[in-house]
Amino acid sequence: MFTDAHIPTMHDGNARLTAFMNSMKTAKPDFIIELGDFLTPSEKYASAYAIWKAYPGPKYHVIGNHEMDGGTSLQQALAYRNMPSSYYSFDRNGFRFIVLDGNDKKSPELKGYQEHIGEPQLTWLKAELEKARTPIVIFSHQGLGPDGVDNSGEIRAVLEAHNARSKTAKIIANFYGHIHYDRAEEVNGIWYVCINSMSYKWLGEEYGHVRYSDEVDKNYKWIKYTAPYKDPLYTVVEITTDGLIKIAGKKSEWVGPSPWDIGFPTKNKEYDRPEIRERVLRFQPLSQ
Repeated sequence: MFTDAHIPTMHDGNARLTAFMNSMKTAKPDFIIELGDFLTPSEKYASAYAIWKAYPGPKYHVIGNHEMDGGTSLQQALAYRNMPSSYYSFDRNGFRFIVLDGNDKKSPELKGYQEHIGEPQLTWLKAELEKARTPIVIFSHQGLGPDGVDNSGEIRAVLEAHNARSKTAKIIANFYGHIHYDRAEEVNGIWYVCINSMSYKWLGEEYGHVRYSDEVDKNYKWIKYTAPYKDPLYTVVEITTDGLIKIAGKKSEWVGPSPWDIGFPTKNKEYDRPEIRERVLRFQPLSQ
């Protein structure tokens, strides 16, 4: 999986995607998934999407907040990806996978990026959990942990109540992106795993710095406000029925100075790093 490729921001987005695809041809996973903030349906990014579409195996999308940039509607973003809905489920090798959309609006008049799961989607989620007969993994762009969607506490209560009732269809983990962290935390028996961005750490306009060249900076106006990773970050995740989640590591380095060398706050330095750390996470085997 990968997340937050941000193709419109990166001058080398196609090369990053190609590196991922070449790696997946070797790894031969059961499926690939991108966790959002990939690209908008513009002709400018058609070559990047062609790299994605050329992958011969099963592949899945998650809708991020930046999928609707530039006036793109949710329906346009879905149609471009041939997705009937922004939330859905699928089964693979004895697991149920649920994909959620954290971009719902609390009310129609709200503007800007949202981090919410609305009542229709929540009702659908509860029904999906009830139908499940196998272990469950949830994918989303905005996380469901303590720093996730604005009603994440309500969502976690639903997930934990389900796990208290179920013996065979317990929720194991939520994989997400959005905040460009490398982090994994367990909350009441469920792992919340933030997969780092394929491309960069967002710093903001007050930390602008030309990272590549004036020419790149001219054509990709947002890239100077990031701390890019020299190499694309992505991972292969293996989940076993005997209680292990294995996350493959991939390490890179900053392009140009580190965020802290130009004054970026150090409070999340443990998670702000140019890598996806190798991890082995444990959960209670479902047979127990």
